[in-house]
Amino acid sequence: MLTGHQSWQFDKRPRLLGTATVVGPFEGQGPLAKDFDRIHDDLRIGQDSWEKAEKTLLEEAAKLAVQNAGLTNEKINFFVGGDLMNQIISTSFAARTLAIPHIGVFGACSTSMESLAVAANLVNSRSADYTLASACSHNATAEKQFRYPTEYGSQKPPTAQYTVTGAGASVVSLDGDGPCITTATIGRVIDMGIKDPFNMGAAMAPAAVDTIQAHFRDLNVEPGHYDLIVTGDLSKIGYELARDLFERHKVPIDQTVYKDCGMMIYDYETQQVQAGASGCGCSAVVTYGHLLNRLRKGEFNRMLVVATGALLSPLSYQQGESIPCIAHAVSIERGVTPE
Repeated sequence: MLTGHQSWQFDKRPRLLGTATVVGPFEGQGPLAKDFDRIHDDLRIGQDSWEKAEKTLLEEAAKLAVQNAGLTNEKINFFVGGDLMNQIISTSFAARTLAIPHIGVFGACSTSMESLAVAANLVNSRSADYTLASACSHNATAEKQFRYPTEYGSQKPPTAQYTVTGAGASVVSLDGDGPCITTATIGRVIDMGIKDPFNMGAAMAPAAVDTIQAHFRDLNVEPGHYDLIVTGDLSKIGYELARDLFERHKVPIDQTVYKDCGMMIYDYETQQVQAGASGCGCSAVVTYGHLLNRLRKGEFNRMLVVATGALLSPLSYQQGESIPCIAHAVSIERGVTPE
């Protein structure tokens, strides 16, 4: 399966047997609302803390993905997932509820594709029959942990991003006729010395470009191999920087359609989200909702999803550290891809 230096090619073509997305009220007001399975009208989701609300989001998405796959929790061999909270508590507490053997992963906002890559690897190597992959985030928990509590009402600069309240989950197996997971590229940690936690897009863009270049090199393909390449949550600032880096490195990105999940989930004109969206849930709900719906409808046949993550913590920021970043890429194709 190892292809090149840092990529996996899945010869058995694991399938996305079932997927699910659950989001908060603000995401339900955006342009992708019709692509989400469940939209809550209460940011607390009936819980008495933001953290419990985030855990509930993930529990709902996981249960719905398993249900959509036509399975029960007892059939799932491993639950692979993570989030932004300290010690990935949203995921590990959800795993307690689900009672599925758990592999916790952390890649900050790159976790959606990190978990999917690991899940596909387990299935392709026959180390599992069914795996559940997930990622989640909540606007209020992320603001509370990484910046200021929402009640503080702090003003943010134009480079800041708005954390998505949402959870996405998928069941991966060799069964069915759903979309295929064909390859994955595991990214390197890239740190260009940026220290501003309100400018994540600029910090993450070099990691996204590095992983995409590695993917092309390992798999011996060009951007035109894909109908769509989408990054996770670079949003406006990081997206433009990534395009500049592609040009500088002579990567012909215009062979394909290049978009960013952080620029797709909200309406810039009616929703005040500064540079755009971020959070583990961003690429998870856009991919498992909007993008897979378009893929299933045949609007395109092959896409590369490159989730991006900033690996900082409040502790590292307070100690004056810069922001190391990473990106993980997974390619997904329709069940039957025309030649």
